[in-house]
Amino acid sequence: MSLASRLKLSFPSTNQLIISILIAGLGWISGQALSRIDQDLRIMYTEYTLGAADLAHISADVIRYRNTIIRSLEAADRKTFERITESLPSQRARIQHAVDRYAAAGLRVSRSGRSEEKDILAVRESLDQYFHVASNTVDLLAQEWNAGTSQEAAELRRKAEIHAADNGGPKVMQVSLALDRLLETVAEVAKDMRDEGTKTIRTTSYWVVGGSFFIAFLNLFLSRAGRPQETPMPRSEGHPRAGSSVNLPHEA
Repeated sequence: MSLASRLKLSFPSTNQLIISILIAGLGWISGQALSRIDQDLRIMYTEYTLGAADLAHISADVIRYRNTIIRSLEAADRKTFERITESLPSQRARIQHAVDRYAAAGLRVSRSGRSEEKDILAVRESLDQYFHVASNTVDLLAQEWNAGTSQEAAELRRKAEIHAADNGGPKVMQVSLALDRLLETVAEVAKDMRDEGTKTIRTTSYWVVGGSFFIAFLNLFLSRAGRPQETPMPRSEGHPRAGSSVNLPHEA
């Protein structure tokens, strides 16, 4: 005895095949939509939620870098100055690494036309300008401690203070504004992705509900169309139906 006969399997009818194909197609469409939504959610978390946190850390690190420069201006001796400024290279590397990590992600353009690539480039340029100004300030302070006379040292300190105030302050403001613009663009792009996900969910829901009703209706229609109709048995004149009375001729 074969396996099909043991399991009482039979080849499906045409109607069953049509309904099965429709159900499988509806499931495939739903699966594709859910997969796309899942991918968008992962992107929103890894590239935008975490990315926005990194950008906020960049702003805090820039302020910390600025405060380190100000503290170096107030150093009372050379040893204190060197101890304060020795952390500047690591702070700068951390800031640049955070910017590079965000730039390595998939940068997008919002529906309104705001570009993440353009804004991240503006952040990089403003950071480079600020770091250049900060390096000049540190160089002036280093020259102060190598000055031959106290008058020369005082003049170098005065130049460093003026340079930090007149040049460093505006550059920090430019960095802050560039980061704010980038955060606004990130928020717009994330909102666009959320709207696309909402639209996909709504469209998929319509497909699932409408397809389910269509398949149910089609199942009823095909079942009724494929049901065999009972044909009445023809009457035979020579054979009366059971239960009917038969008039027999009376004998003469």
